[in-house]
Amino acid sequence: MSLIHVLEEIVTNYGVGLKDSNSEYTLTKPVSISLDQKVLVKKLHPDAVIPKYAKPGDAGFDLFAVEETVVMPGQTVIIKTGLAVAVPEGFEMQVRMRSGASLRTPLIVANAPGTVDSGYRGEVGIIVRNVHPTLPYTVHKGGRIAQGVIAPVVTAEFTEVDELPDSERGSGGFGSTGSN
Repeated sequence: MSLIHVLEEIVTNYGVGLKDSNSEYTLTKPVSISLDQKVLVKKLHPDAVIPKYAKPGDAGFDLFAVEETVVMPGQTVIIKTGLAVAVPEGFEMQVRMRSGASLRTPLIVANAPGTVDSGYRGEVGIIVRNVHPTLPYTVHKGGRIAQGVIAPVVTAEFTEVDELPDSERGSGGFGSTGSN
């Protein structure tokens, strides 16, 4: 179910309207709706681990390494999961480092969060970098290396213009609002 379909369902089935206020739309009353989605998973390797949520209410599910990989200092590699997925249209799978792995290893997800688009059907890989200056790090086969999060995607229409409308911030960026 795409995000547009979810919004249509809210308006149609819950008797909720949208209020226009200076081109911003807000729901006229609180609504709770499930965005539970089925993600199809194909094992590409017999030792691959099908993702599952560890606890009820968890946002992320663990992703496991399907083979041992040594990541040298400063090196960036792809950790294979042995899985391919079909993420529902209107959603993406975000790939993030697990908090425990972030705390206890020198690895980072180099493109955090990584994105698996709904149309991608290849192997899910975790792009990691070893940020330790001198020590290699071994990712063990079967190790929980990252987590995935299924998130809705909003698509936009891009329109080229000669001038952008003014804003309070203007072109200030890169720390222009202060350091504290």
